[in-house]
Amino acid sequence: MSGGTSSLRQLYEDPGTPVASGGDRARRQAAILARALGSTPSTVLDIGCGDGSAAATAARSLPGHRLVGVDWSQDALRRASSRLTAVRGELSAPGLPFATGSADAALFSEVIEHLVDPDAALDELHRVLRPGGHLLLSTPNLAAWYNRALLLLGTQPVFSEVSLRGIHGRPGSQVVGHLRLFTARALRSMLPAAGFRVVRITGAPYHDVPRPLRGLDRAACHVPSLASILLVHARAVPRRDGPRGSGAPRREPPGEEGV
Repeated sequence: MSGGTSSLRQLYEDPGTPVASGGDRARRQAAILARALGSTPSTVLDIGCGDGSAAATAARSLPGHRLVGVDWSQDALRRASSRLTAVRGELSAPGLPFATGSADAALFSEVIEHLVDPDAALDELHRVLRPGGHLLLSTPNLAAWYNRALLLLGTQPVFSEVSLRGIHGRPGSQVVGHLRLFTARALRSMLPAAGFRVVRITGAPYHDVPRPLRGLDRAACHVPSLASILLVHARAVPRRDGPRGSGAPRREPPGEEGV
């Protein structure tokens, strides 16, 4: 294991590292997914489920649908197991423990910014989703309204991190392991390249914005390119270059046959 990967594992196994994406954006994502799925019973994977709180929030908007959590962190899985069925899986090799085309939807909340290889992760998500399956992705916005102002002042943007050991050059006090940051424009280009058709991008507020600025932050949600958090609804479509992914055989986890 490389030193960088070892440091990331230590960070995510630390009980003090935040593993929940926030109730407001979880409710927004759940509402989008509920409208997309309708009443037909579906299998929904919460990839990077953390402590399971986002899935528990989503479950209230998704009665009749089956939610399965997946995470890399054993500490997160321990906490999530009290809220939903949760299994260990990785987006890199050996891949997720689900059959190709077996899921109707995937929640991918505040995960992609933590990944060394987001391309491989999107390939694996595309593999497990059925054709037309729904991807609900959320991630911090590099081009959030206040980050634009901070850059003009020569300050490191909020959400960005240059070290796993401490905060340097930006507001905030806690390291959370962000490796990559995205703008709405970048996602509109990257997702189609990975085999997803972007249906819509909307915005969500950030819970750590100072109270006097929260009204402005909520107003920015009406212009997603300025919002704190980007919420993306996309659908899996056939890839012109054929299927990708790790190509490794998949073992179904105990009790998850046919997921």
